Amino acid sequence: MAKIELTYQEALAEIELILSKMQESERDIDQLEKDVKRASELIAFCKEKLKTTEDKLNKILEEESE
Repeated sequence: MAKIELTYQEALAEIELILSKMQESERDIDQLEKDVKRASELIAFCKEKLKTTEDKLNKILEEESE
């Protein structure tokens, strides 16, 4: 998977845009496939960003308690 160069907020906004497009009643099946693939990549990016942030915060809190 290619590295996505954007912020968490940008990725979330793009996911929301994709979701709103998917709710349209007449979607092109080929575009739907591309949108689902992109949404999947963005979700993976967001999960990794959240995990990384959690790890960094835990490290900071551990250092503070020492």
